Order: sequence, then structure tokens, then C-alpha cells
Amino acid sequence: MLNSMTGFAREAAETSFGTLTCELRTVNHRFLDVQFRLPEELRPKEVELRGKISEALKRGKVECSIHLRRGSAENTDLLLNKDLVQQIASRVGEISALIPETRALDPIDILRWPGVVAEPEIDTEPLLAEAVAVINVALESLASMRGNEGERLGQMIESRLTETLEIAARVRQRMPEVLAAVRAKQQERIDKLDVEADPARLETELALIAQKLDVDEELDRLESHVSEVRSALASPEPVGRRLDFLMQELNREANTLGSKSADTETTKAAVDLKVLIEQMREQIQNIE
Repeated sequence: MLNSMTGFAREAAETSFGTLTCELRTVNHRFLDVQFRLPEELRPKEVELRGKISEALKRGKVECSIHLRRGSAENTDLLLNKDLVQQIASRVGEISALIPETRALDPIDILRWPGVVAEPEIDTEPLLAEAVAVINVALESLASMRGNEGERLGQMIESRLTETLEIAARVRQRMPEVLAAVRAKQQERIDKLDVEADPARLETELALIAQKLDVDEELDRLESHVSEVRSALASPEPVGRRLDFLMQELNREANTLGSKSADTETTKAAVDLKVLIEQMREQIQNIE
């Protein structure tokens, strides 16, 4: 089964710590590259989270964002930094002595001072367990999306493979006609010279020309590579790199076919093959 490297998933869960949200974005990449955006409480657990994602994904650039929105203050004990409050009160007293007309400081303003009120620390291990659970759900959703896109890519590639074999079959069918035309053209040139050619030597030269123009070997390899591509498409393992290599091999045979071309139809067939191979190669860049 093919998997695309492009996908998106967003999952959220209500936990005892608040609302935990996970977003996964993936695009194509030569290797697996995982980047995180984590709340402070989970930063020490990045290695464990990276391992969880690596178990599910093998290639692609992955952006994993986890957000924690803590529950309402009704269910949260707020911690007061009394030392900081005392320092603020002391400084306010100094300012009041210097500027007597200064109004009294509102306690609400003190509570708004950075660091005066802090939420209690969260136990990392239970939070990690909750985060892993949300990531697992997001990974399932992501896998479904990537699988659907991979299926579409597989269908597109399969249709191009069928066209490739059809072109190869037409070229193979026309080769006897092409070689016969080359032979007739060479004989015509000799006839115009009005000289008597050695029949044995002529046959040898014509055989050499036919050998140079023969593309049976290239067509055989082309068909073999198509079979290998189809085998890879049916593999349950990630096959993006193998498919990319096979596209290079297909393109090599198409180039050789074009260089050996002895007529416009064969040249056109070689160009058509290269177009099909390039279309497949572009899509394969997005396959895991």
C-alpha cells in the first residue's frame, strides 16, 4: 500500500490538565525530519515523542505542534509568590515616600505583575501519557489521509505504466518494418552510385546497421522495469526511494531508444515515454 508524504491531522482531548491539542503537518522530504512545538512541561520529553512518531512514519518532514490550554481557575490552585509581593510592597513604599501624592496601589494590579501568581507545576509523566494518546489518534487520522492520497498516486502511476507498455509494444511491432526500410534505403544509395557491390560485404554492412538500430534489448529492459515498478507498488513497505531509482532506469532506456531511432515514429515514441516517466517521477517524489 502506497502512502503519500503529504498530510494533515488535528486532534484534541479533554484531560485532567486541560485541553490538549495535537496538530501534525507532513510534506515530502528525502528522510524523516520531525520538528516540535511543545509546551514547557513537555520539552524534556521530546525524545520520547519523537520516537513515537518515528514508529509510525518513515519519511517526510513532520511538524508536530502540541498545545495545552489549562482548565478554568475554579479548578486550579493559584500559587502566590509572597517574596515577590513583599519586594513590590517595599518598592511602592519607597516611591510613596518620595512622591506622597501617589495613590495607593490596588491589590489587583499586584496580582497582574509577572511572576506574582503562578499555576502549580504539572507532573510530567501523566501529561506525557495524555500527549501520547492524543498523538496516536492524530497519527491514525494522518495515516488515513496519507493512505488515500497514496492510493490516488498509485492509480495515476499504474495508468502511466500501462501507456508505457503500449508504446513499447508498438515500437517492437514496427521494428521489422523500420529495419526493412533502412535496408531498402541503403540499397537505393548503392544503386545511385552505379557500382557493383560485393553481395557478401553488403550483407555484412547491412547486418551491422541493423544491429546498431536494434532496440529489442532496450524494450525488454523497459518492460522488466515496469514489472519491478508494479511489484513495488504492491509492497506494504515504504518504496518511494526504490520507485525513484526505477524511474531513472526507465528514463535511461527511453534515452537509448531515442538515440537508436531510425524514423520519426520511433523518435516520437521515445519522447512520449520520457513524458510519461517524468509525470510518474514527479508524483513519486511525494511517496513515502
